[in-house]
Amino acid sequence: MDGTLVKNEVILGVDTHLDTHVGVVINDQGKVIGILTSIPTNRAGYLKLLTWARSLGNVRRAGVEGTGTYGAGLARLLREQGIEVWEVNRPDRAKRRLQGKSDPTDAESAARTVLSGNATATPKSQSGVAEALRMLSVARRSAVKARTQTINQLRSLLISAPNDLRERLWKTKPEECVAGCARLRKAKGSVLHKTLAATLRLLAKRWLMLSAELKEIDVTLDRLTSQSAKRLRNQFGVGPQTAATLIAVAGDNPERLRNEAALAALCGVNPLQASSGKTIRHRLNRGGNRSANNALWTIAMVLMRSEPRTQSYVARRAAQGMSNKEIQRCLKHYIVRELYPLILADLSDAAAIT
Repeated sequence: MDGTLVKNEVILGVDTHLDTHVGVVINDQGKVIGILTSIPTNRAGYLKLLTWARSLGNVRRAGVEGTGTYGAGLARLLREQGIEVWEVNRPDRAKRRLQGKSDPTDAESAARTVLSGNATATPKSQSGVAEALRMLSVARRSAVKARTQTINQLRSLLISAPNDLRERLWKTKPEECVAGCARLRKAKGSVLHKTLAATLRLLAKRWLMLSAELKEIDVTLDRLTSQSAKRLRNQFGVGPQTAATLIAVAGDNPERLRNEAALAALCGVNPLQASSGKTIRHRLNRGGNRSANNALWTIAMVLMRSEPRTQSYVARRAAQGMSNKEIQRCLKHYIVRELYPLILADLSDAAAIT
């Protein structure tokens, strides 16, 4: 916002939920001038909220909780209507213990955060290739987790299976183990043997189905990142999955990342001040997006294993007495520095295309 005075400006704060939202409007002096206790989470409800807020004054700014989840639809409509939307975190627990908790209180807190200037996070627009990659990444993570659970369950059944069946089906490689279980025919004999064979066959088919699903997702990720993240994919150590994760975390509106420090904070790789008295030190940032942090760790591992420049850096740092984990933390920060302009350029190109 340009900082110019706006006549009769009011600020909207919204506490979002699955089925209903609560809105509070405050004036430029911080006084509550209106509370709307419940509006449905559909376009008609969003328009009702905005019309009500505009009846109380000139609405140019709004603080919304959960712009990436429950508040996503409202945030999109507000932006369409020319409202500047800011992502607002939940009130801190200390304030809640002192003041209590209610939906209008949370909505008021969101509006006051915008008024004070403490709301600095621009919501993702969720309107382009970054959002598409995020959806695919969500599906991939759940498929990987389900497939891992499936093979673990299958192996646990084989461990306690009769000796002849266990010796015949137990294989070190998951693919071979699953293939044998999938070929099992209906067993004869006791109910236990019949049920065991049927369960092993079902788990094997589930594993094969999830593997086919993962293959389809990986092909799509490879195609989309090759088209929309060419610069990022051309970097050594960056594959389809890590590129998709970083693009999805950055979002479709690259202007929300003001500098490389913003991306580092978003990925949880920026050092935080932990100084006190005569002690001057930094500590590891344990916040940020953990998927993005893991993607940077994956890239760092590839570079440490195969890239000569990185290997020289690791050797030099190790000679200085740094541990392997400390070296990895430094590497992740340097990786962000190199990838930041590439991510911005790829997102800008993708936005121009769409």
